[in-house]
Amino acid sequence: MPIFINSIGYYIPEGRVDNSYFLEINGLTSEWIEQRTGIRSRSKAGEGENVDTMAIDAIESALPKLAYDVRDVDLIVAAAYNVYDTVATTAHVVQRHYGIEGAKAVYASSACSSFINGMEIIEGYFASGKAKRALLICSEQNSYYANESDPKSGHLWGDAAVAYFVSAERQSDSDIEIEEIYTEGLGHIGKGPDGVKLRPKEDGITMPDGRDVFMYACKYMVHALGKALENRGLKTEDLKYIITHQANRRIVAQVARQLGLTMDSFLNNIEELGNTGSASAALVLAQNLDKFSAGDRTALIVFGGGYSCGSIVLKF
Repeated sequence: MPIFINSIGYYIPEGRVDNSYFLEINGLTSEWIEQRTGIRSRSKAGEGENVDTMAIDAIESALPKLAYDVRDVDLIVAAAYNVYDTVATTAHVVQRHYGIEGAKAVYASSACSSFINGMEIIEGYFASGKAKRALLICSEQNSYYANESDPKSGHLWGDAAVAYFVSAERQSDSDIEIEEIYTEGLGHIGKGPDGVKLRPKEDGITMPDGRDVFMYACKYMVHALGKALENRGLKTEDLKYIITHQANRRIVAQVARQLGLTMDSFLNNIEELGNTGSASAALVLAQNLDKFSAGDRTALIVFGGGYSCGSIVLKF
C-alpha cells in the first residue's frame, strides 16, 4: 500500500565548527579528520536552541507547501535518539505548540536509522486505519551530548532537524510516493548494542569501535537497499540518486563500490554538517528536492548504532 509525503521541511542551525577547533581539544588535525571522515565542519545549535525548537523550525519551513491545516494531523511521531526531555517528548511539545487535538503522539528510536523506522510506524498506523495524516520529526542536537575530547568520535557530530508530513492518500500532484519501506534490527551482529552509546551521566555519545560500525554499516545499508528494491521489482539502475546516512564519506564510497556505482550517484552533506544522526539522510533529500523531476526515483539507506538498518524507496 503506497503512502505519500505531502510536504518536507528542515532546519539547520547557523553555527559551524571547523575541523581546526579539535586540534587543542582532542589532538586531531584538520587534515586527519577530513581524510578519515570527509567532514570539514559540523552544524551546531545556538544559545537557546534544542531538539524541540529545531523541530518546530523544521515544521514551519514545511507548512507553506502543506495542502491541509497542520491541525488535521492525527499522528505525530518523533523519531530520534537525542532528546531534550525523556518524558515530555518532542511529539508532545509539537502537539501543544500547534494545538493538534485528538492526535496520537509517540516517540521512537533506533539510533541513526530512526527516520525510516518512524516511517514504518506511520505505515502501520495507516494500514490499521488508526490514522490518515501524520507528521514525522527527526531532530538531533548531538552537540548537547557530544564529548568533544573523545578522539574516536567527538569530532563527528552535527545538529539539525527535519519534518515530513505524510498521508495515507494523495493530497496533491506534487506528493512524493513512498513505494517501499524496509527495516531490520541487527542487535545480534558484531558489537551490536555496544557499537555506539549515548549515556549522558557517564560520557555522552561514544563510538568505542568505529571499525566495527564501519564494516557493518557498509554491508547492511547495501543489504537493506537490495531488500527494498527486490520487494518492488526494481534495480539500482531505476534510481536517479541514492542517499545514505551521513556518518562517514568513506562509508558512502564503499557502498558505491559494492553497488558498482560512482560517487556521482550519491547525494551528500557530510562535508559541511557532519553526522546529523537520524535526520541526516532525510535532510540530504530535503536539501536536494530541486534535483528530482516527476517519475524519478530515489532510495534512502540508513544504519543505526545498536545496530539496525533500513531503506525507503521514493517516486516523484
